[in-house]
Amino acid sequence: MTLKDTIIEILDQSLFRWLVKFIYPKYQRPRKGYMRHYKVLWQYFFMQKIMGFNRPVPWPVDFRSKIKGWQFIEKGIMCDPGDNPGLYINAYGGLKMGDNVSIGANTIIVTTNHNKYDHRKQSLKKGITIGNNVWIGANCVILAGTIIGNEVTIGAGCVISGKIPSKSTVVRGNNHIQIIPKEKDYEWDIYQETLT
Repeated sequence: MTLKDTIIEILDQSLFRWLVKFIYPKYQRPRKGYMRHYKVLWQYFFMQKIMGFNRPVPWPVDFRSKIKGWQFIEKGIMCDPGDNPGLYINAYGGLKMGDNVSIGANTIIVTTNHNKYDHRKQSLKKGITIGNNVWIGANCVILAGTIIGNEVTIGAGCVISGKIPSKSTVVRGNNHIQIIPKEKDYEWDIYQETLT
């Protein structure tokens, strides 16, 4: 490791880490092996906190994403809803996300809907629950009332409603959804990581 790399590492783990925790109090990611703290600031800070795209959200959100009702999101560690581009999340009906949940670009999560008899009104709030160790691929739609179990992988382009069982992979093929059980447990023990 060069002197320059050592200085960058020291600054990243001290000053920049402190700044990230101050600016984004709900940010909890591995201190090493994910994204360096100065890169978090570089990628999100200006557009979010200075320009005002999703300014009040206390975790990093990409300026091309929209989070509505962030106060109704209950999230675990290693989970920053909206950190990828193009996400739309309406959380007014309640959104509970477990630990280590990743959401691919251009995904839509809607916890409420319009009243079918008067579109100016909201329907009953159903909410969404997403378990631990879940990957939601790009261009998915997660509809109100959905419950996704633990250790679930949802393939790109799926429209999900209802209940998805734990330890399964969901894929879209021939205009229908197929649920494939996983044959082994999730391997990464996220609780052994030292978090920011």
